[in-house]
Amino acid sequence: MAGSSSSSSSSSSSSSSSSSIHKSFKYDVFLSFRGVDTRKNFIDHLYRALQDKAIYTYKDEERITKGKRIGDELVRSIVDSRFYVVVFSKNYASSSWCLDELVKIMECHKTKKHTAYPVFYDVQPTEVRKQTGVVGKAFAVHENDEAHGKWRQVLKEVADLAGFELQNTANGSEAKFIQEIVEHISRELYTINFSYDKKLVGIENRVNDIVSSLQIGIDDVRMIGIKGMGGAGKTTLARAVFDNISFRFEGKSFVENVREVTSTSGLKSLQKQILSDVLNEDVRVSGVRDGQNIMKWRMHGIKVLIVLDDVDDTEQLEALAGEPEWFKSGSRIIITTRDEQVLLAHGVTLMRNVNLFSNEEAICLFNKHAFRRHGLIQGYEELSEQVVRYASGLPLTIKVLGSLLCGKDKPEWEDALQRLKTIPLAKTLKILELSYTVLEDDEKEIFLDVGCIMKGWEKVTAIEALESCGFRAKIGLRVLQQKCLITIDDKERVGMHDHIEEMAKNIVLRSHPDMPHKHSRLWKNGEIEHILANDLGTEETRCIRFYAWNVDPYVLIRGLGKMKALRYLYVVMEYRYGSLTLNAFSPSFPDALCYLCLNYYPFTSLPKTFQANNLVTLKMPNSKIVQLSEGGEHKILDKLRFLDLSRSNLRTLELRLTPNLEMLNLGGCWDLVELPDGICMLKHLKYLILDCCKFLEKLPEHLGHLECLVDLYLSSTKIKHLPDSICKLKQLNSLRLGKCLLLEKLPEDLGNLECLGYFDLSSTKIKHLPDNICMLKHLKYLNLNGCLLLENLPEDLGHLERLENLSLSYTKIKHLPDSICKLKHLNSLSIKNCLLLEKLPEDLGRLECLKELYMEDTNISHLPKSILLLKGLRINGSRGFFGRLVSQNSK
Repeated sequence: MAGSSSSSSSSSSSSSSSSSIHKSFKYDVFLSFRGVDTRKNFIDHLYRALQDKAIYTYKDEERITKGKRIGDELVRSIVDSRFYVVVFSKNYASSSWCLDELVKIMECHKTKKHTAYPVFYDVQPTEVRKQTGVVGKAFAVHENDEAHGKWRQVLKEVADLAGFELQNTANGSEAKFIQEIVEHISRELYTINFSYDKKLVGIENRVNDIVSSLQIGIDDVRMIGIKGMGGAGKTTLARAVFDNISFRFEGKSFVENVREVTSTSGLKSLQKQILSDVLNEDVRVSGVRDGQNIMKWRMHGIKVLIVLDDVDDTEQLEALAGEPEWFKSGSRIIITTRDEQVLLAHGVTLMRNVNLFSNEEAICLFNKHAFRRHGLIQGYEELSEQVVRYASGLPLTIKVLGSLLCGKDKPEWEDALQRLKTIPLAKTLKILELSYTVLEDDEKEIFLDVGCIMKGWEKVTAIEALESCGFRAKIGLRVLQQKCLITIDDKERVGMHDHIEEMAKNIVLRSHPDMPHKHSRLWKNGEIEHILANDLGTEETRCIRFYAWNVDPYVLIRGLGKMKALRYLYVVMEYRYGSLTLNAFSPSFPDALCYLCLNYYPFTSLPKTFQANNLVTLKMPNSKIVQLSEGGEHKILDKLRFLDLSRSNLRTLELRLTPNLEMLNLGGCWDLVELPDGICMLKHLKYLILDCCKFLEKLPEHLGHLECLVDLYLSSTKIKHLPDSICKLKQLNSLRLGKCLLLEKLPEDLGNLECLGYFDLSSTKIKHLPDNICMLKHLKYLNLNGCLLLENLPEDLGHLERLENLSLSYTKIKHLPDSICKLKHLNSLSIKNCLLLEKLPEDLGRLECLKELYMEDTNISHLPKSILLLKGLRINGSRGFFGRLVSQNSK
């Protein structure tokens, strides 16, 4: 723009959208020009470009009605126009008609409701401003006109406005000059007229996030994925983004329902739609390959905005947006999908999730559909809250429920809410279930297991259970997450939207609506009790989760007898039972069981007739079990990988029959005096948990044979020393010896534990640490709290370069080695109740990551000045320490 900066990106584009006219104007643009100079060339091209951009434009030969006086018609048209484009050409100033037109234009411009833009076509701005050169010659014909002075002034005023100058644009290219004008007008109209649909609650922030991610000003081709589960609002968001930014592109196309249209009409029809939208012409496409070639050929020179909505297969993306090279730099492709993997497979790494509605947004959206107003109707507040809680932030559900309840009185609301608690919301669930139907068979099984049984579990526990049952759990859960059917939160727990969970359960229930005993998964306590008590079990049942508060243990085992295909059983029993025996009792658990978890199991052993040869996971915490097999009979459990008998009455365990164990949890087994025979033969063992085995006194000398061991828990045992072979555990990451009150020394080769990251020696009788502890390059946590006999630390402590947490409280430490100041990652240092400690290292301020210093009840008389460098440090000490710190700071 002459006299101001102007963007010169996109502009002329085909469009069939409705006019963007502001409601107070009849026309978007009024063209003022000298016909003999420009009508048949520049003005025709400019007018067509404005029309193609859906900018409603007044041009006198097109708009003047026959039989009307031209003067009155023009005046009304000027007043009824939002913008004025005044095209100055060599002979513009020779026309009194044009000059009178210009006077009226400037009158309207000064009201601030209208804006005039001068366009200097084949003249210079200074020629118009001062009426010199060719403009001066043209204006000279009015030397004696009464309006001469008024016209001279208005020419000066218009020339002083920011406008467009052909000679200074793209080396005088008229095409690019027109493009710049149209783009600027389009952008201004958008700013004035665009507003979000008032029904689209919470949309503005979401749109802004997507637009920011698109970085439209950057000159590249960018694809972005908007992912989320069915009904979450992906299409609505994509449409709002499209409406928000489409004016900035030369071509645009919004392709709805790609998945559905592909299955009914084929990809060829969608290619044809995109080409026709972008090129503004009817394009013939003979086949998908032909469509790809045409798109590459015809669109590589056009900056486009394309939205591909509801994509579920990479083949669709290959046909509709195959490569970035198909499009001109600056193009943007937006893809909505339920399946993240589709995006990744096409190389789309820029993604945004559609977040569910907050409670405030949900209430607002519900009000709009239920009451057709922003606020609540008095008396309906609590009922509305209940409905919104049921919808759980899913926009589709909120809208459906609002529409269902609109116009109904309170009793009808209350009745509807009662029905919602027992009857799935058919319309919502039908949409959601589309994500389920495209899953592979194993993925469907995993989805139903999570929905009916495992929602809320830690991810690692869910993987353990699913893998025990023969599924590729890690891959399966990742697929479900990519398809937005599950979530994994920041605490690594498996989550699922309430309506997705309801859908999963509905899929199971509808197979045999009135026959729970034939359902593949059972999770309702009342139904399970009825099935067990009446011996109604069938081979249809695969999984059971059950809280057996009112079921006799014998009835429980007997009732499971007919469930021959049961693979998963999770039961929490009452702890009121004493030790029970199975001697005179023949029924057994199904031999198909792969995952068996029985909390508070009251029997002293597993049933004799239970082969257990398919068990991968066996968990019986808090049980009365003394030995796994009744009467000393040994079962070969070569598939068993996870065994948890924690807090049980276990006395003996033959581990040579479980060669593939990866996790053994015997924590809290008070009757266990020594480790079972064969433990050192467990070549795959990763996790050994023996804490709170309060009578356990020693470990096997050949413990180093457990080459895969990662975690070793020995806290609160009577261990007196660690075997030297423990230093061979190259994979050991965590060693917990807290409250081992008899432990006095550590192996000298402890530094060989090269992977050790967590080391707890709290409340032991350790007197000194071996010097080679400083070789533990991966150690992050060292707890020496309560080591009452510990007097010194190794001088080379600073070699523990990854140490983050160091606890020395309640020790006899007399000084901290200067090398501690080299611990660049140290976040927390605790020296509470170190009564012999009198000073801190002077260079403590070098600990740039230190955030917490616990130092009450020491003999430290002053703080080093360097501590003032630690701006984020929190000191947990007495007021005296803070006083001295402030005093030092003031000095």
